[in-house]
Amino acid sequence: MNQTKSQFIRPKYLALAVAALLWQSGAQAAENIHVTYAGSMGVVMDKVLGPAFAQQNNVHFQGQGQGAYGMAHLLASKKIVADVFVSITPGPIQILEKAGLVDHAVPVASTSMVIAYNPKGKYAAQFANAAQHPDQQAWWSVLEQPGVHFGRTDPKTDPQGRNIIFTMQLAGLYYHQPDLMQKVLGSYQNPKQVFTEGGLLTRLEAGQIDASSGYEAAVRSAGLPFISLPDQMNLSNPDMSVQWYDKAGFSIKNAQGKTMAMHTQPLVYYAAILKNAPEPKEGAAFIKFMQSAKGQALMQKSGYSAPKGGDI
Repeated sequence: MNQTKSQFIRPKYLALAVAALLWQSGAQAAENIHVTYAGSMGVVMDKVLGPAFAQQNNVHFQGQGQGAYGMAHLLASKKIVADVFVSITPGPIQILEKAGLVDHAVPVASTSMVIAYNPKGKYAAQFANAAQHPDQQAWWSVLEQPGVHFGRTDPKTDPQGRNIIFTMQLAGLYYHQPDLMQKVLGSYQNPKQVFTEGGLLTRLEAGQIDASSGYEAAVRSAGLPFISLPDQMNLSNPDMSVQWYDKAGFSIKNAQGKTMAMHTQPLVYYAAILKNAPEPKEGAAFIKFMQSAKGQALMQKSGYSAPKGGDI
């Protein structure tokens, strides 16, 4: 009789156990926040903002960084899903607007283009001298040396890859060196220089390349030395747009063979909630945290400047 009673009760407890597991699974899912972001933000997102927000709100932060345009296309095609997308420049946000996944985005930080270099590399002393005494040694003359291995990202998929081309074009105008960009970069998509954004500064730190393009915020976060550039070419100052930035531009073909015209955009980071976000409330809370005094202090400590401009 005990055996029969046991056989009768076991399914009942099994059902309760399954129900409890399902409830726990749902509760756990509600405690996750998924944030996708421009790959240059890897350090500040995964080591600073993400952990701080997770601790403050008792949630689990999951971040994924990649070239902002590439990430935007993945989100637009719904190959990946996230609660929040943080982009550098408005372009990637506009892709999501066309896909019907974003209505509006807010500025959360800004930065400028710099030239980062390996402090232990063969050319470190020359780069350091160019940074400290630009009147004695021109930074572009160091990059033009045949042995210097320069790294950058793909202009087809990443804003930084486009911005370094704009910067070199503007530098050529500013310094009256018409062939500066070609001498430093070669072709727009020079395979000897182009790497994925997430691994660019890692390669620089490891000594695989001598110097690289970089956003000041990301380079400071990585603790790497860099050469600051004048506002006329660093793309940080919206007041320079008409007189300088608008003079830069180029065209390349995308993966489908379609020609794309590239133009400068302000180096502002924008955050948006995706319409198909699994946890939109957590997404809204994360953006609010980024805009808060605490979030801004953490970002500025990591090398980011205050946001510029209005919503898009």
